Amino acid sequence: MMYQAVLFDLDGTLTNTLEDIAFAMNRALRLHGLGEHPVAAYRYFVGDGAKTLAHRVVGERHDLEADVLQDYQAYYQEHSLVKSRPYDGVVEMLHALQEKGVRLCVFSNKPHADTCRVVAHFFPEIRFDAVRGQMEGVPVKPDPAGALAIAQQLGLEPGDFLYLGDTNVDMRCARAAGMHPVGVTWGFREADELLEAGAERLLHHPMDLLV
Repeated sequence: MMYQAVLFDLDGTLTNTLEDIAFAMNRALRLHGLGEHPVAAYRYFVGDGAKTLAHRVVGERHDLEADVLQDYQAYYQEHSLVKSRPYDGVVEMLHALQEKGVRLCVFSNKPHADTCRVVAHFFPEIRFDAVRGQMEGVPVKPDPAGALAIAQQLGLEPGDFLYLGDTNVDMRCARAAGMHPVGVTWGFREADELLEAGAERLLHHPMDLLV
């Protein structure tokens, strides 16, 4: 598979952020007298942006959704790096791609400031050509607008990109953008979901991308 650039999802693809997200959101729920959720449940709550995350976790109490979201974001902004870590092999993969001259990008439904903070903290030696999180006025994935904006920024055609992600949202976004969807099985979702959403290939370890 020939490619000039790789666009990476962040949560569940480059970094395991689940515990920090779950802790921050459960704290927000607790502050408003709502029930908390086990960490594993957040594997399916996340992926569509912070607003949708809040919508999913409040249950029937959608009157508290905005307040829960506000408390979550305020806390998470200061505590997004407590337990989060890159997945094993990710740093090595990024260095190997960089040495080959492949252009590297990150595109997440996580708020833009949080996305930039996590990437800068865990991957300071990697030269990313673009790092993009959720921005006001731009629809979240699977809408392809953000992915296409990255392609335009790099001066490349969408077909020049591999798009690595761990959810159906990523695979659908890649297909809508005209990029090559590649599913990773070490993240938050199962292989069947990725294949059903159109993954052209599955990776079981980050270094498999170099094979």
